[in-house]
Amino acid sequence: MPKPSKGPRLASSPAHERLMLANMATSLFANGRITTTLPKAKRLRPLAERLITFAKRGDLPARRRVMRVIRDKSVVHILFTQIAEQMQQREGGYTRITKIAPRRGDNSPQAVIELVTEPLSAKKAVVKEAESAAKVAAKDDNAEVAAATDAAVAEGAAKDAVDQAVEANESDQDVAQADKAAEDLEQTAAKADQTEAQAEEDADVAEDAEKAAE
Repeated sequence: MPKPSKGPRLASSPAHERLMLANMATSLFANGRITTTLPKAKRLRPLAERLITFAKRGDLPARRRVMRVIRDKSVVHILFTQIAEQMQQREGGYTRITKIAPRRGDNSPQAVIELVTEPLSAKKAVVKEAESAAKVAAKDDNAEVAAATDAAVAEGAAKDAVDQAVEANESDQDVAQADKAAEDLEQTAAKADQTEAQAEEDADVAEDAEKAAE
């Protein structure tokens, strides 16, 4: 008989084990908590949290994926409408295992596995909002740096055009070439002004976002 990779098998066959875990997950979502042996609770936890992750997506493929395990449509409805909404602010750790006294008779270790329905603390919520605002501000800062770099490149191109025009006049080259260099200089200068204005506007937006985050 093949040896299971995740420890001893909890039932007589793999199919029986999958069915048993599915029934336990159904009871967990329907009641919020169940009491079972510690090995079963540890095996149930990753399955239950994965099903909650599917429920948080909320789309039809996720619902079909969950219904391959949970066959009770009313429990699936509770999972997608109530439990998923309670877990929206969490990024994991949807369940909690608490050890209790051993079972009478065979002295098997028991545990209570339950859904973590408590809302996040105000401090954690503020930290999460601050992290989001910091990401937005960093993105704006990167845009500002890119715009400033483009402005510097344009300014350098304008200086090169000026030097070319001066060299053309000093070496008595064709007047048409000097005029062309002057026109290029005007166009480059206009692009540089436009880029600089855009950089200032992006800097103002980044500053407003940072103030809003504070």
